[in-house]
Amino acid sequence: MDKGGKEMDNSNMSSIPIYALYGEATQDQSQDWLHWETLLSRSRLYDFRIAPHRHEQFFQIIHITAGTAVATIDNETFSLGPDSAICIPALTVHGYEFSPDIVGVVLTLFERDVRSILAQAPEIAEAFRVPRAIRGSREVGRTVDELIAEASRREPGRAATMPARIGLLLVAIHRAEVATAHRAQASASRSVHHVQAFQELADTEFANARPMAFYAGALGITPTHLNRVCRQVLGASALSVIERRVALEAKRYLMFSSLSVKEIALLLGYQDPAYFNRFFSRQVGMAPGVFRKSVRTGEEGAAPLLPAGRPG
Repeated sequence: MDKGGKEMDNSNMSSIPIYALYGEATQDQSQDWLHWETLLSRSRLYDFRIAPHRHEQFFQIIHITAGTAVATIDNETFSLGPDSAICIPALTVHGYEFSPDIVGVVLTLFERDVRSILAQAPEIAEAFRVPRAIRGSREVGRTVDELIAEASRREPGRAATMPARIGLLLVAIHRAEVATAHRAQASASRSVHHVQAFQELADTEFANARPMAFYAGALGITPTHLNRVCRQVLGASALSVIERRVALEAKRYLMFSSLSVKEIALLLGYQDPAYFNRFFSRQVGMAPGVFRKSVRTGEEGAAPLLPAGRPG
């Protein structure tokens, strides 16, 4: 769940305006369940920038259909695009910067009415006591449209249908957020699995100068995706993973075998020893010969050399 994580200084809070609707000091508390207006209609009056403010008694839901917005909620910033929504409980400090092509709506409800509706769904009620943002949910957009249509008709039975429609919207927002969290968790698990499989394959193939397409193909993904998941999980490119593994093996040869630098280069797939020297220096910070000498002369009780050949 996205939520503001910083408390504002009390001296600053007193200077933040409290509005009914933005720019309006009062609001008739006997009005209907819902007030709604387009984002464009009010934001263009203020050059598409709504300064930080609070609502004492109102709960707001902003839904964006097109365009973009940057929302500042209790000092935390959210970037929003199409099919995004953000919920703002009463007394939450919030401000916005909208793109001139913004399309969407802001729904304003009494906080007390939201609490009354959520009393029928206590398992989700607490989640709406803090700001929350969701992205990429068309179902929420459809539910917003249905709510506005019901509010606009003013037909018999609205006393029953309006709280029901509002409840459906709140449930849709909560479900969309839960679904997003599940997708993110599943995606993270898949990414970790791909990286682990890549590392295992690299352990056996690193010296064979395989192209990245070989590794990606073995995992059933594209080279671009392989590189992306490596950066997500390890903070390094897929190529860096291979290069680090080669450098590790080179250090092992230099420390535990009597092979020459040229022989080690050949074993690791480098036909040109000079190129291997440059590669090793870039990875380790010193030339292979210097590294070997520093290990053998700079450490007491160094491990004995193994016979020429691949380290065990």
